[in-house]
Amino acid sequence: IAGGADGLTVASEAAGPWGPAATAVLSLPQDRRLVCVEHPCRVLSVDKILETVGGEEGMSRTYADSSRRLELYFRPRDPYCHPVCGNRFPSTSLLLRVRRRVAKGRGNEASGDSPEQEQMSMEILGIIGTTYKFQGMADFQYLAVHAQPDGTQTSLYDKILLRRPEKKEFFDQDVPLFIPPPIFSRLDNPVDYFYRPEIQHREGYTHPVLSSENLIGLSRARRPHNAIFVSFEDKDVPTEPLEAAVQNWQRFCAHPDKHRAEEEIKQLFEKRPVWSKNAVKCNMEIHPEKLKLLLPFVAYYMLTGPWRSLWVQFGYDPRTDPKAKVYQVLDFRIRCGMKHGYTPNDMPVKAKRSTYNYSLPITINKTVPPPARLQDITEGGPSTLPRPAPCRYKLKESAYIFREGTLPPYRQMFYQLCDLEVESLKRIIHRNDGKETECTERDGWCLPKTSDELRDIMSNMIKQIIRSKRPALFPPKAQRPSSGGPRGALDMDSGEEDEEDEEEEFQPSEGSDNEMETEMLSYV
Repeated sequence: IAGGADGLTVASEAAGPWGPAATAVLSLPQDRRLVCVEHPCRVLSVDKILETVGGEEGMSRTYADSSRRLELYFRPRDPYCHPVCGNRFPSTSLLLRVRRRVAKGRGNEASGDSPEQEQMSMEILGIIGTTYKFQGMADFQYLAVHAQPDGTQTSLYDKILLRRPEKKEFFDQDVPLFIPPPIFSRLDNPVDYFYRPEIQHREGYTHPVLSSENLIGLSRARRPHNAIFVSFEDKDVPTEPLEAAVQNWQRFCAHPDKHRAEEEIKQLFEKRPVWSKNAVKCNMEIHPEKLKLLLPFVAYYMLTGPWRSLWVQFGYDPRTDPKAKVYQVLDFRIRCGMKHGYTPNDMPVKAKRSTYNYSLPITINKTVPPPARLQDITEGGPSTLPRPAPCRYKLKESAYIFREGTLPPYRQMFYQLCDLEVESLKRIIHRNDGKETECTERDGWCLPKTSDELRDIMSNMIKQIIRSKRPALFPPKAQRPSSGGPRGALDMDSGEEDEEDEEEEFQPSEGSDNEMETEMLSYV
């Protein structure tokens, strides 16, 4: 086959009805682009085959999204059928139609008559620019059947599928429990797993000395960072780091930049004896792995109490100093729900991870380069001043400071009381200054239920911000549902909430990198 500007030349070297060798010139339609699907089944009915890939509408929807794989259902009318996924490939193929016509009065070759009644015709239908190939294995299939005690199988489709409007008796009937998983396997292609012998089976291996008898199945000892952990019930606090922590940092800080980082963090703890890890990241530029070695060198870690998950300077005991009240931690989580007027999906602050974002094998994860900014283009020319080095590890101040009129970056935040830069919050924190008598594990040096009052005020402030950003979520009072119906938005101008709101329990966070995570495992 030879191609040209106006068409193709197809040559046949084998003997045929055209003679020993024949050629044909075909026109190439440039405007007809086709999509090829290499179906893994034997095609007997085009309509049924098209139904397995979602019909023309499903094919068009899949083709419009280049990052989506083509789903093929062997039982398209079964909602419990798991699809086979086809990969998308660019191609430069042609769809060629060849027709062979034979007249009814065909001659007899034995008598010497030549079959001149046969006719061959060829036509190029279009250019195939995209091809879907099913290269993976099919997922496990699960049928809606129930096994009887005698071993027979009974179909449940008529009892669990709602094909038409049914009466109450349909929903009251007894049906065996049928809860199939949404997916069985995350991968549809076999993966070579290069097995290696366990390290404890090697000759000369000795088990590491573990600090606890409850640790399960460690193949190697964790790399210790030698941090000191202190609980609220402990009587004394450490005055100096462990010798191993000093040696680790001195072995690592041979470069002048490391000495500069050591001086910076010492100045931070001289300025403020209690810091969160996020606050340290916002005030100095240092690699996270280097910070793991530096923090145990200058501070110890509080496990419980009002200063939990914070780093405290060696020799400083916040339980004996009422001034340490401002360094206490506040666990704040953004409230959402119908009684607050907005759902988690309506919230401007999105969760970093969610259980609903389950990665199915029907999509292709592609790394996309970051979009270019106009500032980068305009500053790309020659400049007389050197451009400053970018801050690669430094966090923004919003990671640990709460200000009025701004939303937290994540749905769960750990703030120190001194970082709540709102006057109404400061008045609540300092209302018992000079009258602190006892430091409790729940409230520290503050009055009882101070944390609850701070959370209520911060929640109302965030509601005001959300209402200004999305006013449609908070209709006027006249349009709000009555008390007998679903609860709508609250009257935030009054600042009052129902008793049900005051007794709300905080839900666990969905997680984020900037949360003040418990760092025990990193420093054991």
